Amino acid sequence: MSVELLINVTPSETRVAITENGAVQEVSIERPNRRGLVGNVYKGRVCRVLPGMQAAFVEVGLERTAFLHASDVAPRLPSAGAEPGAESGIARNGENSIARLLHEGQEILVQVIKDPLGTKGARLTTHISIPSCYLVLLPGADTIGISQRIEDEGERTRLRELMRDLVGQQPGVEDRRESGAPQSDTPRDGYILRTAAETASDSLLRADMYFVQRMWKSLCERAGASVAPCRVHEDPPLAIRTLRELSGTEIERVRIDSRETAQRVRDFARRFIPEIAPRVESYTGEAPIFELYGIEDEIQKALKRKVQLKSGGHLVIDQTEAMTTVDVNTGAYVGHRNLEETIFKTNLEAAQAITRQLRLRNLGGIIIIDFIDMESVEHRRQVLRALERHLERDHARTQISEVSALGLVQMTRKRTRESLEHVLCEPCPTCAGRGTIKTPDTVCYEIFREIMREARQYDDAERLIVLASQEVIETLVDEESRSFAQLEAFIGKPITLQVENIYHREQYDVVLV
Repeated sequence: MSVELLINVTPSETRVAITENGAVQEVSIERPNRRGLVGNVYKGRVCRVLPGMQAAFVEVGLERTAFLHASDVAPRLPSAGAEPGAESGIARNGENSIARLLHEGQEILVQVIKDPLGTKGARLTTHISIPSCYLVLLPGADTIGISQRIEDEGERTRLRELMRDLVGQQPGVEDRRESGAPQSDTPRDGYILRTAAETASDSLLRADMYFVQRMWKSLCERAGASVAPCRVHEDPPLAIRTLRELSGTEIERVRIDSRETAQRVRDFARRFIPEIAPRVESYTGEAPIFELYGIEDEIQKALKRKVQLKSGGHLVIDQTEAMTTVDVNTGAYVGHRNLEETIFKTNLEAAQAITRQLRLRNLGGIIIIDFIDMESVEHRRQVLRALERHLERDHARTQISEVSALGLVQMTRKRTRESLEHVLCEPCPTCAGRGTIKTPDTVCYEIFREIMREARQYDDAERLIVLASQEVIETLVDEESRSFAQLEAFIGKPITLQVENIYHREQYDVVLV
């Protein structure tokens, strides 16, 4: 699998595309005024505790207060001699009690795990994690985890033993207190070894561990000297962040159309991913890099509802606030053998296209897929396994259920940032996000009813003026001319029609003179 990273940098935005075997799979966009917040650490102040929701709202200096659920709050250890659960925030039923964990006005260190989406504020956690190329630091967690994508048991054993040795060399609690390093009630920090750590040398892992330790210490020092609410740590820019996330994959080439950004990425790679540094290139061609690789066209296609399949079938993708639905249709594909075989092949092709669209559009949350109904149990099983197999390359965590009684596949995909559509688009001011607008006939009948209301309410008016769009006025003059004349005779007042070019179809005014 040939993976390339293409980065387009302008003063107004940075765009990153990931291609696999020449086909774009993911597109990320970051703008200075709308930078992603995931990974940022804030010193916040609890402004409201909601026991009924087992959650709290925290002021961290953003436009909207952020949301912190009890399950994302690290419980405090009980003090000596205290009744079990009295100070730990653990309720007697074994669940975290938000009222015992937090109180209004309390200052806490939190990290963003989900960007603000729509009208919802950012979601927070107090379980801070500091990622680097090969591992993730979990302050005070006292655990060692290994990515599930590292399947070789021998390698997993090597990494676990190596990390135990490295963690054993960390200073104890007393040493930390003397050195001014971050303190916790546990003597060791925890670490998760990422997929990129597979086959990594001892020296690389040691350097990575010391790097995240220094970053955590610096973060705590800034938090101690700051006044809440404020940001104490910001995740790196998109280009470096993407390279860090993909460091475990076989990146063949990184092409960047900005010399300054290319140098910055190259310096980062030399320090943390030395094997990738020689593959970072500055693109100096005349054609825009995204146009050269056909990414501009793919972005435009990703904003449409309909996705054509090579066989002639198509997908229809509808994104709503509650969920995303994907409908599979045979379209123009008629097959060569029989109907069941045609349906099966269309669904197999759709399974691959759907996984690509989920990544390309960055769709998350609940996703409902309506494959074409299949009578064969074996065909349903193969389509489901194909969907799971294609999702293995997705970096976002996914869960798939079996085919429901209605023939639907229900799945979830972790959503941490806004979808491509939400980044690039906004609801239509004409239809207000409905996706449809009223017909000219419907608007004409609304105007008739408005004229009746106005005429009854203001008997002293001499005449009425109707202001509307060109197509609505034309409908009133042509198709609805008889109804218009009857209405004019009924109210006993002349009605003047006037075209307003700036009005959209649903917009009109009835003015009395």
